[in-house]
Amino acid sequence: MSAPAFHLALPVDDLDESRAFYAGVLGCREGRSAPRWVDFDFFGHQLSLHLAEGAGEEARNAVDGDAVPVRHFGVILPWADWTALSARLEAEEQVFLIAPKVRFAGEPGEQGTFFLRDPSGNALEFKSFQDMGRVFAT
Repeated sequence: MSAPAFHLALPVDDLDESRAFYAGVLGCREGRSAPRWVDFDFFGHQLSLHLAEGAGEEARNAVDGDAVPVRHFGVILPWADWTALSARLEAEEQVFLIAPKVRFAGEPGEQGTFFLRDPSGNALEFKSFQDMGRVFAT
């Protein structure tokens, strides 16, 4: 049985900027849309962006030396895909909220991670584990 896909809806300030970011920068395929919302194939999951002003700043927690936005979402990619995406975004001089790095080095939860903000301020985390069996390791 394949894993189920998640559905997530987020507020955005501008649909055109959001389309440019999710399709143009991240390479997500656009799905259905209406004047106030648009769906994207976010690495096999359904992401719905709804026009609603005020995504704004949020609280942060300290995680392995970084101030991580509490409200964020993301995807866990295979290591090679994570490495390729982070290298491409660095080459395109994207502004990272938290630059690509290995977090929890040498610990059970060792992972590659980086954070970006979309044009409406939503925080996105892209992470990877060299051993996907360690995703929930304690």
